[in-house]
Amino acid sequence: MTVKLKYDRGTLITWETPQVIAPLFTWDDRSQLYRAPGQCYRQVVETLRAHGVKHQDEATEFKTLELRVSREVEPYLHQTEALAAWKQAGRQGVVVLPTGSGKTFVAQLAMRDTPRSTLICVPTIDLLHQWYSGLLAAFPDANIGLLGGGSKDRTAVLISTYDSATIHAEELANQYALIIFDEAHHLPAPFTRVIAEMSLAPYRLGLTATPKRSDGREADLDTLVGPVVYHKTPAELGGGALADYQDVKILIRLSSTEQARYDELIAQRNEFLWRMHIKLGSPEGWQKFINASGTLEGRKAMLAHREARSIAFGTDGKLRVLEEVLANHPTERTLIFTDDNAMVYRISREFFIPAITHQTPVKERHDLLQQFRAGTYRILVTSRVLNEGVDVPEASIAVVLSGTATEREHIQRLGRILRKSEGKKAVLYEVVTEGTSEERVSQQRRGEWNSQRGPSVPTTTWEDVNAPD
Repeated sequence: MTVKLKYDRGTLITWETPQVIAPLFTWDDRSQLYRAPGQCYRQVVETLRAHGVKHQDEATEFKTLELRVSREVEPYLHQTEALAAWKQAGRQGVVVLPTGSGKTFVAQLAMRDTPRSTLICVPTIDLLHQWYSGLLAAFPDANIGLLGGGSKDRTAVLISTYDSATIHAEELANQYALIIFDEAHHLPAPFTRVIAEMSLAPYRLGLTATPKRSDGREADLDTLVGPVVYHKTPAELGGGALADYQDVKILIRLSSTEQARYDELIAQRNEFLWRMHIKLGSPEGWQKFINASGTLEGRKAMLAHREARSIAFGTDGKLRVLEEVLANHPTERTLIFTDDNAMVYRISREFFIPAITHQTPVKERHDLLQQFRAGTYRILVTSRVLNEGVDVPEASIAVVLSGTATEREHIQRLGRILRKSEGKKAVLYEVVTEGTSEERVSQQRRGEWNSQRGPSVPTTTWEDVNAPD
């Protein structure tokens, strides 16, 4: 028996299935064929080979590449180890490295050592352009194309946004032998996961600073890409591949007026939650709260919650701390992060600092980042848009005035200032309002991360920051 494998609409198809591969296929009455998800391709072929079953592979259109490297760069030890671990795992799996530690270079090494048609998926247009520039520099003779942002190339090396790759998943599925997922934590989402499920790619590499997701779907990466094969934290690389850094948490207190109003609002919210038997410790609890806000009482409780949050995140005390921090670092390139645009624009107005939010036009954002890199602007204030996918190696100071409870956000914001340069000493300041729910948010986004990196981050008070050395 010779098993013939073909590709059709994101699935692997065959006319007959020997017992050894039968569990991977499902009979399709309409087409009178056996079908398997595209991602089963490698397992099917390896199983047929292992059992000596002859097969005719007409499913793939993979191409062999000649990737001539333009320059030989000595990789860091962790990059060499990550590449070796990925190869040892059969060229499948996820590499977890901090922002600024050279994940893209690991991918370039993987491409060099796996010279087959390659698809790279990225979450943003900014990353699309960064990858394009980086691959052109690394492999100047390669035919590199783009999918997304107005481009629709079909090349042996293709860089695509997740959204565009999802839309064209059926067309791409049998074209690429190696698929690289940058910021791989985006992949398990219901919309984007079809890229991996349909793809026949036998070689898969995921890159991320942390695979964790709020919905717990990071476990799906094991089947979509492969398990985590290599993992290093910022603390493990600090002073070597990354800049030396200090992580400072500053607690401030609300004024008596702010505290009284905050307590009143939280009591109002909690009384409603108690009556409705709603607990906010889980995504399900928050969803119940959101659903309940459709009623008059629920809306009042939600408005109370939002006002209380606004007081904790936007207290005037944070701006006094910010002013002192900026004064203590008069020459360093600094990024200021908040959780909401209102605070971004307030800081921009009061401190005369350029601002970047999701509302900033693409050309204006590009210009602001270019002037920041050139030193024309020394400080930028932003919300969440610079958390991910933007290369700002010149920054050495980060001030986090507010944020979400996700561990990933903390690691990403720290990563904005960790790219190594001569004599660089990075500092991340996190300003947290004591006696509010923001303390719990801060502990949540740091808790698991700190359990990986060792002792918890020392906490200082506003008085400590003002103290002489």
